[in-house]
Amino acid sequence: MRFLLQVVAVAVALFFSSANGTDTDPSDASVLRVLYTSLNSPAQLTKWSANGGDPCGESWTGITCSGNRVTEIKISGLGLSGSMGFQLDSLKSVTNFDISNNNMGSQLPFQLPPNVQRLNLAASGFNGGLPYSISQMTSLQYLNVSHNQIQGSVTVAFDSLSALNTLDFSFNSMTGNLPQSFQSLTSMNKMYLQNNQFTGTIDVLANLPLGDLNVENNQFTGWIPNQLKGIVQSNGNSWSSGTAPPPPPGTPANNPNGNHKSRGNGSNSGSDGGGKSGIGGGGVAGIVISILVVGAIIAFFIIKKRSRRSSTDIEKLDNQPFAPLSSQEVQEMKPYQTSSTISINTFETPTAVNLRPPPIERLKSFDAVDMSPKPIVPPKKINTAQIRATQYSIADLQMATDSFNVENLIGEGSIGRVYCAQFNDGKVLAVKKINLSALQNPEDFLNIVSEISQLHHPNITELVGYCSEHGQHLLVYEFHKNGSLHDFLHLSDEESKPLAWNSRVKIALGAARALEYLHEVCSPLLVHKNIKSANILLDMELNPHLSDCGLASLIDDADQALNHNTGSGYGAPEGAMYGQCTIKSDVYSFGVVMLELLTGRKPFDSERPRSEQSLVRWATPQLHDIDALAKMVDPALKGLYPVKSISRFADVIALCVQPEPEFRPPMSEVVEALVRLVQRANMSKRTFSLDRSSRGETDAQDNQS
Repeated sequence: MRFLLQVVAVAVALFFSSANGTDTDPSDASVLRVLYTSLNSPAQLTKWSANGGDPCGESWTGITCSGNRVTEIKISGLGLSGSMGFQLDSLKSVTNFDISNNNMGSQLPFQLPPNVQRLNLAASGFNGGLPYSISQMTSLQYLNVSHNQIQGSVTVAFDSLSALNTLDFSFNSMTGNLPQSFQSLTSMNKMYLQNNQFTGTIDVLANLPLGDLNVENNQFTGWIPNQLKGIVQSNGNSWSSGTAPPPPPGTPANNPNGNHKSRGNGSNSGSDGGGKSGIGGGGVAGIVISILVVGAIIAFFIIKKRSRRSSTDIEKLDNQPFAPLSSQEVQEMKPYQTSSTISINTFETPTAVNLRPPPIERLKSFDAVDMSPKPIVPPKKINTAQIRATQYSIADLQMATDSFNVENLIGEGSIGRVYCAQFNDGKVLAVKKINLSALQNPEDFLNIVSEISQLHHPNITELVGYCSEHGQHLLVYEFHKNGSLHDFLHLSDEESKPLAWNSRVKIALGAARALEYLHEVCSPLLVHKNIKSANILLDMELNPHLSDCGLASLIDDADQALNHNTGSGYGAPEGAMYGQCTIKSDVYSFGVVMLELLTGRKPFDSERPRSEQSLVRWATPQLHDIDALAKMVDPALKGLYPVKSISRFADVIALCVQPEPEFRPPMSEVVEALVRLVQRANMSKRTFSLDRSSRGETDAQDNQS
């Protein structure tokens, strides 16, 4: 009898275990249920369910498990439609994901199973671009996205995909040059790129261990590398004929011909004039080009040295250690210094926190040498009546800044330095001194001033005045005593109170409205080009004011691309690849600022582990994982935030930082999403405790933007 009771108990336990889905990891089961719903609950997926069920225990169609974890999802050729949802990155144990030969007709999700080894998405009607998360699939061996409608340039970085041996991009609409990171595919054996719209050369493939390569029916140019001859199918391109020219002096041996043999090797000498020695026509051309390039570089530095006579002195100043301020110096500081405070409790007396850099050296003037006589270039004729700003003289600004004294320096960027200026009437303003190297056409300065003076928005720093005398060009702006968002997030000391969550949302919304004004209200539209937390200034009520608006013409696209490549963290992929900045690039950079607000991290931090140095690469795969998201949130918030608000905020970020520009939303949609976030969020009063006084104003007051 006892034995019979034990058997019944075990049977009941097994029944309830199966009914509750305990055989499958709860996270995996949850993702598959979402996937089933996103695929429009198809009958072809037998045993699948949107509510409950046990994928492993019940042997759902196409699902293979190991233990309680899902390891394979193979649902190919079932006529599925819909989308794949946005939670696939939670499937940590899936190594084979095959959804090929279906009728999806949708964009690929941002995230896919991160540890997959075989990824087959072929012939399923996918459109848009490749998700950047593929860059982080370090175990990937097989990738097939052929016969879809994948568009645009390849923004996936292949640097970490050394295990990939088969890649099939064929029969899509991919454009642009092949990514240089292809050269990291050291295990690549089969590559199919045919029937796309790729351009440029295929030199980057020359050293790969390829056994099968198809690049037919693209727009490739140049020469086929020698290493690839015999294995490549290359019809339907615009290949160059004849012998390829030699590489410029100093370049690696990976040349268009792919010839890595020494010059003395006779195997390739037949086409070079019967193996004659000496320098051929191509070699002479290379030497001439090299001489011209070297001459141009030397001339550039001579001109630059002459135009910036003070660069050496400035470098000496910048390399000297900061000196601490004495109490007497603090007392003698001008109104800007005495009021340069972090004021989180905006309804009580501000707590003074010095944000300005300590004086570098007690020199009379930081920019004194810049005031030396220079040839005066007559400005282009413009009706100054159109300029809605006060015209200042050099003498006015020298007096207000104490001859541009180093102690009044409050910021420096690629365009110029910013000084605090105190005028005799008590006004405190910010003076931006434009670098001569930034102003390529000085005669256009007044046109720039005229355009900036027309910009009026509560979240844009207002232009107060300007100066154009003696070869100097300066802009005078309203001054915001609370410093920049960058200061609040990254430079505050341990005693400073952090920004509360509602204040961060308020700042994001205000900055988004400023960009919406530039992109969609101004005519013609304005690209900012330099969106970053250092250019979002905060007033005493923590309202954001976007600075440097209208100065895009002073920012060289090539310089921006260089800055992005060297690790600013704000640059969109297309800026780094093509040196072009658009309103969509602004949207990407704004998404990075939102990531800063969410995580409290810098966009690029070389002091962190390598996998976490790039904020976008580290954070993006986790934005739709609520558990991972909770760990990403700035620890300074100490958990004082509504979870739903964080999740919605992350959704907006994910849209903005998509690698494909065409899929980023316009700023009007970003504003709308943030407004809805503010309206829906029932922010508890505890979320305001970090930046409110004890007087306890209502939530509605702080939620207004």
